[in-house]
Amino acid sequence: MSSRQIYVHPQAIAETQAAVQWYRERSPAAADAFLAELDRAVKKIAENPETFPHYLQGTRRNLLKRFPFYLVYRQVAEKIEIVAVVHGRRKPGYWGKRIA
Repeated sequence: MSSRQIYVHPQAIAETQAAVQWYRERSPAAADAFLAELDRAVKKIAENPETFPHYLQGTRRNLLKRFPFYLVYRQVAEKIEIVAVVHGRRKPGYWGKRIA
């Protein structure tokens, strides 16, 4: 299956940046590992978005393996929208208003 175009919501970018900063302050290696795992997750979503389970409000989610985060995304036509990069202890669905 071919990869699809990826759009990342600006607030998902901000969430990623905040997480990377938090990890980098504690361990540059952990920050690099987080980014690498995030990149792998996005590639897997792009290659086969139907693989991951349905979540809230018509989205799906991909849990990261080594970090307590998950990506919330949805497929719109041939485009994948990454709606949020969520810490597992945050209130589920806080990002819901990002879906118009």
